[in-house]
Amino acid sequence: MAYAAVISLKHTIDSLLDSSTISIVPKSSPEIIGFLHQQILSLKSVLEKLDSISISCSSIINTKKVNALDEQIRDAVCELEDAIESHLSPQSEEKEAEIQSLTSFSLDLQKLKPDFDSFTLKTNKLKAAYIHELSFPFPDEEEDEDDNNGGRNINNNDDEKKMVGLSDQYMEIRKTLAENHAGLVVVSLVGMAGIGKTALADKLFRDPLISSSFDKHAVVKIGPKYKFGRVLLDILRQVVKNRDVDEEIVAVGGGEEKINALEKMITDILQDSRYLIVLDDVWSTELLSRLKNLFPWRNGRGSQVLVTTRLHQVADKADVHCKYDIRFLDGNESWDLLRRKVFDEMPCPRELEKAGKKIAENCEGLPLTIVTVGKILSEAEKTTEYWNKVAIDKQNAVFVDAYEQMFEVLYPSYNYLPQYLKPCFLYMGVFPQNCEIPFSKLLNLWLSERFLELEHDLDSTNYGVRCLINLVSRSLVMVHEDRRYTYRVNTCRLHSSYWYMCNKEAEKIKFFHALKSRADGLAQGIESQRRLCIRNNVLFGIKDVYDSMASISNLRSLLCTGPYHQYQVPICLEYLSLLRILDALTVRFYEFPMEVVKLVQLRYLALTYDGNLPSLISKLWNLEYLIVERHLRIIKHVENIQFLPREIWNMEKLKHLKVTGCDLPYPCEGSFLPNLLRLLDVSAQSCTRDVLSRIPNLLKLGIRVELALDNVEPLCLFDHISHLRDLLGLKCVVVNPRIMSEFIVAPLSIFSSSLEKLTLSGLGYPWEEMSKIASSLQNLVMLKLRCYAFRGPKWEVREKEFSRLEFLLIEDTDLVHWTVGNRVFFQRLKKLSIRHCYRLVEIPIPKGFNKCLKKVEVVDCNPVGVACAKRLKLDMDSEYYYRSPLVLNVHSSWDDENIES
Repeated sequence: MAYAAVISLKHTIDSLLDSSTISIVPKSSPEIIGFLHQQILSLKSVLEKLDSISISCSSIINTKKVNALDEQIRDAVCELEDAIESHLSPQSEEKEAEIQSLTSFSLDLQKLKPDFDSFTLKTNKLKAAYIHELSFPFPDEEEDEDDNNGGRNINNNDDEKKMVGLSDQYMEIRKTLAENHAGLVVVSLVGMAGIGKTALADKLFRDPLISSSFDKHAVVKIGPKYKFGRVLLDILRQVVKNRDVDEEIVAVGGGEEKINALEKMITDILQDSRYLIVLDDVWSTELLSRLKNLFPWRNGRGSQVLVTTRLHQVADKADVHCKYDIRFLDGNESWDLLRRKVFDEMPCPRELEKAGKKIAENCEGLPLTIVTVGKILSEAEKTTEYWNKVAIDKQNAVFVDAYEQMFEVLYPSYNYLPQYLKPCFLYMGVFPQNCEIPFSKLLNLWLSERFLELEHDLDSTNYGVRCLINLVSRSLVMVHEDRRYTYRVNTCRLHSSYWYMCNKEAEKIKFFHALKSRADGLAQGIESQRRLCIRNNVLFGIKDVYDSMASISNLRSLLCTGPYHQYQVPICLEYLSLLRILDALTVRFYEFPMEVVKLVQLRYLALTYDGNLPSLISKLWNLEYLIVERHLRIIKHVENIQFLPREIWNMEKLKHLKVTGCDLPYPCEGSFLPNLLRLLDVSAQSCTRDVLSRIPNLLKLGIRVELALDNVEPLCLFDHISHLRDLLGLKCVVVNPRIMSEFIVAPLSIFSSSLEKLTLSGLGYPWEEMSKIASSLQNLVMLKLRCYAFRGPKWEVREKEFSRLEFLLIEDTDLVHWTVGNRVFFQRLKKLSIRHCYRLVEIPIPKGFNKCLKKVEVVDCNPVGVACAKRLKLDMDSEYYYRSPLVLNVHSSWDDENIES
């Protein structure tokens, strides 16, 4: 993980040059820093060379040696960064009074000169060795690769040919392959490793209806390490009959001349044939393009190429219109496959069936996991007690053993990632297994760790989304299925098999160390770790574990990701002077931990605490993310609740501030927070002109309203929001709404026209006020209305309103009739979600929507409203018959049958 360390060091050096808090001596410091900066850029450039040859037909590297050098480079970089920041960090024995007076730092580079010289000497040697390893192939691996990638049938094991499940996709792809097309058709099967792409391709290849339609056939296993000449040979030997190909090849010669001759031979042989070529496990778009170019495609014979790949970019290169995303198995398919693997054709004993179905469910629909777990179970005792133990624990030894066996199959998906994506992917392993990870939090942590190299902070969200989508496109990360309808990412997660792989790899390369038991806290080598992931907060209360964690003087990240712990435990913060990230939301603090204010390197601070923050928190001059949740979610209303000190206005590096339900203190004269982009859960009283004008670059604002029992005056929430010219997201929630009383918020003012996302809850506006939102928000793409945000029996949408809206949620309202005019409205709406609207009986059908609408979700609504939704689907599918059918999901908690169509 040297690349991530280099990017972090580059950020540290850049911050030294830009900081107003640090004065650098001596006078020669610009030259010294400039030279060091060039060394870092040179090291970064060398490490990036690996990306250009990771998947290549001409270079095979000694992975073990390269990884060893990578580790040495990482250690050298981290050592220098620690040396630099240690000169800036206050010592743990300093008194609070001394910290209070500490407003600036000095850095004497002369004292660091030995560290700089050692770093330069060491990294120059390592760079030379690294370049050497990348420049020369490793013969032994080349021979192994030849053995693994020869042309042969995809599955030689008859047991593996008995594919279970995916019958719907099989029939759909079979139909495509069986059709007589005018030209060459390239069909791709794309999905996660172990999802069944190869098995599906094998079954299709062996299908008599398909195989009999072609006179030439070939199957080639390619993989990430391939030789183009060998791929050509594999194809040639299978499509040629009754000829001694090897003699012709020997006569051709070698090198590029041989490649050209092989390409010509394949083209000539296939020219007058109808052929089916299966390219299994393709990793390179370059390879696919070259092969497509040599396959004849204008011979009018209707030939087909079937490609399997983990990479969506490869599938898109094949043909975006013939691309099939292979899905996970459903519950019945998973149990059927597991049962067959354990018992073959014999029935499963009835007493094991319930546990067996739960075990199959815990495999999360991945055939490779099911088959591997099934093999282990087939060799183990088949008792109810044993199977129940396996069923109730996803981290049971059976699953761990299965994931261990699967590791080599999954690992290439990580190993061949670009350098900049590897830390982003591994970092997802710190979250709990099967956790729906909030993307906003993940991105904030990526940025705090300095994994992402940005030219401008305002690009951070878009760049982070691109990184996540890149991981998704490589079949490593899963996002909520609604992304296909709204193109927006709220949460993401890892399949358990990849979660295990992340944790294993992170432990191996010392990327992070997870603690769930006392043994983990006392593990050998823990003192050299830079990130700790605490999955059991009780461990802080065990003295020897506490002492062990306190010994990690260079710890940079402390991430408490276990279950929420409402009882205070001691955290060894006084010893962690270089800490950058403290995520302790799952630990309740009864008193504010004053040790925190000494951690001047902190960039990310998240904790759960009900009291006031001390004024000394402003001494955290590096802090960018401050998140304080409340243990007591509803706070007893008193006037002027100010959990934040006035000194918060001095923290100019803040980018993200969330302190639940607090009033922002009145700003000091000249105060300004130019970097603050997200202000969340702030009280309504804070949304004044004076406050908002001091935060001019705000992108996202969250307002939390808690009504007093005697509140009668309407609240003015939105009067000054129009001054926020760059605001993209606004959320306003009344946490204790008065559903039956008159609305308590003053009439809507004009919003900022830049707004793209709006969430309102509990405000009680009449539906007539909706026209003010529509008229002022021409760029709105997402609108969520929850808990009587608007009230009344009728909402009539007017012409030209919400012309760009893509997602609309209406939840918990007394709306009865929802109507539109005579023209099509919601022209770009992709998803409509209606939840808990028990009185709703009228939905605009079908003129309210157009062909962009892809999904409608109806949850616990009036049966008449449900009938409207069903009619909407029928009408939409009839009117727009040439596109994919509208997806309709109907869920009723009082009904046994739910509809998904």
